[in-house]
Amino acid sequence: MKLITWNVNGIRACGPKGLLTLVQEEKPDILCLQETKAQQDQVSAELQDLGYAHTYWSSAKRKGYSGVATFSHIEPREIHTTIGYDHYENEGRIVHTQFEHFELYNIYFPNGGSGEERHLFKQQFLKDLIEVLSVKVRQNIPMIVVGDYNVAHTDIDVHDPIRLSKESGFLPEERAWFGDFVRSGFVDAYRHFHPEVKNKYTWWSYREFGRVSNRGWRIDYVCITKNILPYLKSTEILDGVMGSDHCPVKAEFDFSGKP
Repeated sequence: MKLITWNVNGIRACGPKGLLTLVQEEKPDILCLQETKAQQDQVSAELQDLGYAHTYWSSAKRKGYSGVATFSHIEPREIHTTIGYDHYENEGRIVHTQFEHFELYNIYFPNGGSGEERHLFKQQFLKDLIEVLSVKVRQNIPMIVVGDYNVAHTDIDVHDPIRLSKESGFLPEERAWFGDFVRSGFVDAYRHFHPEVKNKYTWWSYREFGRVSNRGWRIDYVCITKNILPYLKSTEILDGVMGSDHCPVKAEFDFSGKP
């Protein structure tokens, strides 16, 4: 099973610039998009389902803002767009799908960089999410949590850790949260295979022309519970894919038999 997650920074803009090509060339079984910035009925028929039989969107009430969508060739057992808090659902941040072998959370985490109010909103979201997921970890429920976390974890996940240590997304409390998240029972799938790799990022600032000089951040993740680890075969950052200020992350699993 091939899973790809990508913050497309606007599905209508990214569609012809790279998204349609990615789907055609990679043929992921499940595709998770963040920051779609659209209601499903605002996009072309081609982009509404991307050729997938099962498509689930969660769009913000505020048009042109946030939004996530999950496209799957595998039919899920259940679909939810909340973790139990209506104010997150109103922002179109979550599509939670339950499959035979795992539960999948496709999440666009809040950005806390626009001021104190959004910073506090983000910190509360992080706290609420880990509480919800920790309960399921204790129940030994297999989970995959993908998306734009808007948090870089370690020094090698950003191009300039000293300068960026006071920036939203790399603040001490956010890095501490990620540590708590991992200790609660999750594995950063990319770091599982590439624990020491540097200069590998998933987001670059348009404003700073960061992609040209690879001044980036690794803030897009595939994280899995430890009970899925035996089924994880590979994880790759597709930093050659254009069309957004983020790039996709790909993970491949084999649930066909015993690990």
